[in-house]
Amino acid sequence: MEGINWRDHIVSDTDILLGKPIVKGTRLSVEFILGLFAEGWTEEQVLVNYPVLSREKIRAVFAFAAECMHAEVLYGLP
Repeated sequence: MEGINWRDHIVSDTDILLGKPIVKGTRLSVEFILGLFAEGWTEEQVLVNYPVLSREKIRAVFAFAAECMHAEVLYGLP
């Protein structure tokens, strides 16, 4: 499966949510969308409740998060 270019869908603008990464054309932050999934929402629930999103945009959120985590140093948790 070909990876998605998250840069086509995720932007940061200091005039929107103080520059947090958001889905382009929305005020929905990457953090907010990831939080929905962390709370147990399904992709279908997200798409129904936020019709401005698409499966491709959701994939971009995860691709962005994965790239951010790849660049971080992680330490073991007790």
